[in-house]
Amino acid sequence: MTWSTETDARAGTPLGTLTGTSAGPFSGASSGPLADAHAQLASAIDHLGYETGMHRMLATSRRELMVSVPLRRDDGSTAVYSGYRVQHNFSRGPAKGGLRFAPSVDIDEVRALAMWMTWKCALVDVPYGGAKGGIAIDPREHSLAELERVTRRYTSEVLPIIGPTKDIPAPDIGTDERTMAWIMDTYSAAVGYTVPGVVTGKPVSLGGSLGRASATSRGVANITLMAMASRGMRPERATASVQGFGKVGRDAARFLAAAGVRVIAVSDVDGAIYDHRGLDIGRLAEHAARTGSVVGFEGTESIDPRSVLTLDVDVVVPAAVEGVITEHNAHQVQASIVVEGANGPTTKAADSILRERDVLVVPDILANAGGVVVSYFEWVQANQAYQWSERDVNDRLEERMTRAWHDVVDYAGAHDLTYRQAATALAVRRVTEAHKLRGLYP
Repeated sequence: MTWSTETDARAGTPLGTLTGTSAGPFSGASSGPLADAHAQLASAIDHLGYETGMHRMLATSRRELMVSVPLRRDDGSTAVYSGYRVQHNFSRGPAKGGLRFAPSVDIDEVRALAMWMTWKCALVDVPYGGAKGGIAIDPREHSLAELERVTRRYTSEVLPIIGPTKDIPAPDIGTDERTMAWIMDTYSAAVGYTVPGVVTGKPVSLGGSLGRASATSRGVANITLMAMASRGMRPERATASVQGFGKVGRDAARFLAAAGVRVIAVSDVDGAIYDHRGLDIGRLAEHAARTGSVVGFEGTESIDPRSVLTLDVDVVVPAAVEGVITEHNAHQVQASIVVEGANGPTTKAADSILRERDVLVVPDILANAGGVVVSYFEWVQANQAYQWSERDVNDRLEERMTRAWHDVVDYAGAHDLTYRQAATALAVRRVTEAHKLRGLYP
């Protein structure tokens, strides 16, 4: 379903108004993340032999909310941004997915990310469906006070459809644990009592989970090491490059370096650096925190950020945004393993090229699922009003990631599929089984 906005003349508040049904699998975007997500689903449907009706249901979001988000800026002017929340599927449980603040956010991107979240949750067997949200805003151009106001206004607009048993947001690009604290407080003020379980990825002092901040990165590192072992690589003899030095890339690089992998290049939005001897990730993280970028780190060479994906390394970890490995650069990828720390970094055309070249691509719904696994642990802890130790969290995370890895490897081997095809097929089958058990109402 899609939504337009009306204005309440008394209060000037945008109101979501249902206007129709959302684009299904046969009328979606022709290119970009949504087209790739639909193509991956179509491939899984074909492999599993499901009928057209099931395909259409799985390709269509259950609920989509598009809202106007007005902001009173610090100088007294008013800006208005577009906000979105898409809930793709509820068959296995309440919806779950991040909230993204980025100028590129649009409804099709959010639809794709919500669908991928459904498959990700099913693949690692957590009882959630998929959701995603976003505001088309550049957080770097706003003060902290402005970001708080825009977050709280967005929360008030989507409040009717979120909640600990409905839809649980989490941090994503441009948001962090402080953003989640603002959402939790806004929601709690509206219902009249504190609700820690309405979000995950919040500060530990407000009921967040130990180990959550680095969970996605730790899962990426765990999966990378297993992928390397499957190709006969020893960490201490391997090299890697990491695109993105934010929430995922920074700690993924740190964990890989701690395991002995020589991380020789990283990039962020401002540039890229290279050192064939291997970067000191701890010192680099301090430099980035102090200066706001990896650029200018002492003893390193500045390189073209695009080359981070095509350097002569054993493993490349795209951990920034979607659509960075395409038909234009896939032939130049020299790594024998690509581990998708970001969501949707490899396009459909690039996937085919990499498969022909025997490059092992570990898909996003497996590689970066550590975040949603520990989000689930945080949600469980909130429901129990009890905090687990960080060791318990990390051990349970590794167990889930290892089990999911072997599920995908075994299924891919049994059916002659790529790891992406196998992961998507497994996830789609699990969601479909849940749907069939519940039945179609009425």
